Amino acid sequence: MSGSIHHRPVPVIAAPSCTAPTAAGRRTPGGRRATSRVFGVGLVGLALVATACGDDDPATGTATTTAAASPTVTVRAVDFAFQDLPAAVTAGTRFTLDNTAATELHEMVAIPIASDESRPIGELVQDDLEALLTSAPPAFVVLAPPGDADPIVAVGDGVLTTPGRYALVCMIPTGVDPGVYLDAAAASNGGPPQVEGGPPHIAHGMFAEITVAN
Repeated sequence: MSGSIHHRPVPVIAAPSCTAPTAAGRRTPGGRRATSRVFGVGLVGLALVATACGDDDPATGTATTTAAASPTVTVRAVDFAFQDLPAAVTAGTRFTLDNTAATELHEMVAIPIASDESRPIGELVQDDLEALLTSAPPAFVVLAPPGDADPIVAVGDGVLTTPGRYALVCMIPTGVDPGVYLDAAAASNGGPPQVEGGPPHIAHGMFAEITVAN
């Protein structure tokens, strides 16, 4: 899995709402090209829960209910893994990506795993990666340049609302210049950025899974 590749997504994975980035906003599409037989394990941690609270409206004396802000999970990207990732979260949890510790551009693509699929993420990636990547549009795509704690939300809003299992993967080509990649995405008008690079980061083990509960 070496040498230069053109970074092309599998067409089915592109979400209808995915738009090309602008030079200012730097929004990028989330679809990526599948690679064959890759190995590794994702990192998992603690579960989070969400709460809501009630209060009285002082103007009317009637009870009002204010939903608590969505819980947020900050996933830390390193070369090449997702860290500080819970094993499970509640529906409505927002995800963000901190890439301050890495040297490469990273992304976190959340792909729903079919409800009748029982294989763990490592087995899916090793034996059936293309099927996984083309099974459904991504729920969200979040990118972060190296040394940057301010992520770019390219697809969706970073929130997982539907219960189930999700694969989290990074398909950025190894060694690609972050500015070159983001500029190519900005110029692609919604298509795949045409860049040269090595194997996608998933080939180095940058994948994980998470469960979303009601």
